[in-house]
Order: sequence, then C-alpha cells, then structure tokens
Amino acid sequence: MDALVEQAAYQVIGAPAEGLDLALDTGASLLAASPEQWPEISRAVLAFAERTVARTWAGGWRPADLARVVRRGLGPVHQALAVDLIAAEGRRHPAATLDRRWQEQLRELSAEVWWEGDDRYLPGFAQHHRLDRFALATAVLELLRSWSHLPPIAPVGPVPGTAPQSPAGPVRGEPRMLSRIRALLAKAESTEYPEEAEALTAKAQQLMAQHSIDEALLAAARPAEDVPAALRIGVDSPYEGPKTMLLDAVAAANRCRVVWAKEFGFCTVVGFDPDLDAVELLYTSLLVQATSAMQPRRAGRPGGADGGAHPGSASRTKSFRQSFLVAYAARIRERLTSATEQATSDAAAGRHLREDGTCELLVPDERLLPALAAREEAVDDTVDRMFPKLTSQRVRVSDGEGWAAGRAAADRASLHGRAGAIPR
Repeated sequence: MDALVEQAAYQVIGAPAEGLDLALDTGASLLAASPEQWPEISRAVLAFAERTVARTWAGGWRPADLARVVRRGLGPVHQALAVDLIAAEGRRHPAATLDRRWQEQLRELSAEVWWEGDDRYLPGFAQHHRLDRFALATAVLELLRSWSHLPPIAPVGPVPGTAPQSPAGPVRGEPRMLSRIRALLAKAESTEYPEEAEALTAKAQQLMAQHSIDEALLAAARPAEDVPAALRIGVDSPYEGPKTMLLDAVAAANRCRVVWAKEFGFCTVVGFDPDLDAVELLYTSLLVQATSAMQPRRAGRPGGADGGAHPGSASRTKSFRQSFLVAYAARIRERLTSATEQATSDAAAGRHLREDGTCELLVPDERLLPALAAREEAVDDTVDRMFPKLTSQRVRVSDGEGWAAGRAAADRASLHGRAGAIPR
C-alpha cells in the first residue's frame, strides 16, 4: 500500500493547477477503490504524512504554522486532518526534546493520537466526520499537496527530536512574573470600571518592563548564554496591515523586532525570551480590545468606538475600520513606549518595582543601560541574519472619524488574554 499512496500523493503534489482536479480524482479513486484495503491505506497514509510533516519541520515550519496554512486555504475537514497528522508525527519525539513554545502549540491545537491503531485511523475519521472513502481520500491528498508546496522559512527554534535550547530536563513553565501579569490583565478585562481597568493595565505594563530589565541584568553576568530567540504570531485578514502595525508597536516597546510574511499570514517576532512572552500576551489582548471597541453596538454608549456619538454608517465601513486600527496602533505605541521609558528611567535611578506592585529603592546598577543597548543590538543583528532582504510598507488612512475613534479607544484599552478577530 505504501507504493499506492506514494503514487497517488506524488501525482497530486506535482500536478499543475490546470490539471489538479483530474489528479485529485484519479488519486482519490486509487486510494478509495477497495474497502478491504482501506485499513492498510490508512496505515500507509499516516506513514507518508509523517514524512511530509517532518520535512516541513526541517524547513523551519512549526505546528501552529501548518495549522494556519490549512485554515487560510482549505476547509474544516482539512483542519481536523492537519491536527491529527501533526499528532501522528509527534509520536516520534519525547516531550523533553521539544522546546516550550512547541509544546504550547501542540496543547493549543489539542494534537493527540486518539486512534488505537494506524489501520483504524481513516475508518474512524470517516465515521466521525460522516465522509465516504473518496471524499476523505481527496481531502488527504489536498492537505498533503498544500504542505508539500511550502518553501523553507527562517527557523524560530530547534526542530523536534533535538535537545532544547534551555538546559536539559523538562521544559520550564511560564515565568512567575508573567503569571502575575496575566492575572492583572484578567482583572482588567473583568472590571466594569474604566478607572480600575486603566490602573490594572498600567501596573501590568510596568511589571512587563521591569521583568525585561531584571532579565537583562541577570543576563549581563552570562552574556554567552543569553541570545535572541524568535516566535511567529498569526496575522490574518482582514486589515492585516494595521494589525501588523499594532504588533510592531507592542514589539518595539518591548525591545523586539517584527518581520511580516503577508503571503503566509504571520509575523516573525525577534527578541529575548521574556520580551517575546510579553509581546505575545499584549498583542493578543490589545487586538481583542480593538475588536470590542470597534463594534457598532458600542456606538452611542460611553466608552464606545466613537466616544459617545450616535452610530453612523461610517463606523461600519472598511475605511473607518482601517483608519481606526492604524490610529489605535499609533496611540498604543505611544502608551507602551512611555511606560517602558518610565520603567527604564526608574530602574536606572535605583527604583525597583516588586512583583506585588510595591517599589523599593536599590543602589543604581551601572550595567543596566549598556546591557539594554547590547540586547537591542543583538536583536538587530539577529534580524539581519535571519532576513537579509527586508522591505517596508505603508498603510493608508482615509477616514478621519476612524482615526479619532481609534486613538480614543487606545487610550481606554484594557489588556486581556483571549484571542479575537476583527469584524469584516
């Protein structure tokens, strides 16, 4: 059966666009022709898929990336298949050989082997999703073609099966400071009082900046062990440009750099590990807040997207939303940069913010500013090495009302940790 699966898969993978339908029909017919052979086809499909997935890992892709590719270009059945095939390949790697973010992505995808034997996988999947053999075989081949056509990209961490970059042993969990920040943001989300949300937000921003400063000082004693890392964050349509601006604003305030791969729907964020954690948390939270503030149902209410004006057609236009998000990102950049600069100034003067939010006076550490400058230089060098050819892109603003509403919403923004999507 291995040869039959390879024949069908390679015919589809290598088919030109104009001949794809014929290749899919032919390949799916080969795989689905015999009910008796279906269990063996199932085993061979999983083996072929595991090799395909492993090649994408070697090409720099990660579990969330593969899932995003499928979500953007295929359908729900393909998404379910993608998660299962990622889980199937993952059987080859003990958890201790996967880095922390890789394990987090597998958990978020719920990538688990639920089938008892590989010969039962396709029959069980078909029964659960109410598909006939031909429809399922077609979906499998479409998915394999999509992944096989992915080009190599800049890696953002070790491939599975290799020793993680952190010290040997179990992958570490979330830093305690980040857990404290997450709790503050959850309170900011749940409160009904804008003043309380603002206070909680400001405290979270200060703790994030202080956490970055503390890590920089610790790393100053072991510079050879502390190097920039990277992660990828999905940026989907619509309004990818303004969303990327928001991500860049958050990253810049946390001493990180952003590179946008528009064709694949993600940005690569380069920085030091604690800063990357802060960027991911802040960006997700602010995007949700922007989505909520832009909803027409909030217009005409205090704190709504238009600051209390009556709802109008402009609040529902694409130009309004585009301008809203650009202004929102610009104002967020100002707010976060100000918070970071204040925390840096305080730390340089010997004022240290504890995890409980209180402040203590310490002897100023003369290593701080050189350490921060060295980290920024290291991030820039890493970006230049990973992406030697970069271009910039402008985002237009064409709606004055949207711009004003976006800045007002950014001033009121409270951060929280749930993902959201901008309304179309």
